[in-house]
Amino acid sequence: MSAATSDGSGPVLFAYDGSELAGHAITEAGRQLRAGRDAVVLTVWEPFNVGFLPVGGAGFDAAGVDEVKAAAEKTASQGAALAEAAGFRAEIMTAEAAPTWKGIIDAADSRDATLIVLGSHGRSGVTGLVVGSVASAVAAHSQRSVLIVHHRHG
Repeated sequence: MSAATSDGSGPVLFAYDGSELAGHAITEAGRQLRAGRDAVVLTVWEPFNVGFLPVGGAGFDAAGVDEVKAAAEKTASQGAALAEAAGFRAEIMTAEAAPTWKGIIDAADSRDATLIVLGSHGRSGVTGLVVGSVASAVAAHSQRSVLIVHHRHG
């Protein structure tokens, strides 16, 4: 199923990991893009490396796939609420993928996204992976346009 709109343009895909920076990227995209666009909010986890910040600090066993998927869905839902507040018509998507950047690109391809939006230069996940490395890899490997939103200082 494609989320393409009637004018042939696909949705914006937000890579959302529950971090403040990922939320800032959604808000910033809302400022820069026309209101009312379709959006897919994606939360990706790597096997045994969750890669997102569970909403409400919920703890879980990363080996328990059902538990991780439920936590990813809750995190993506939080991102979808932010996207709707920023003027998008949002739905959620979750994926287990390694590496994370490939999961983001694969999801964008499967949904025919016209733009991938993600944050850079923040820390994310239980292992403290640098989000910037994911953003760099997405930009380097994707054939789609990528909007990388940087953390504002000051």
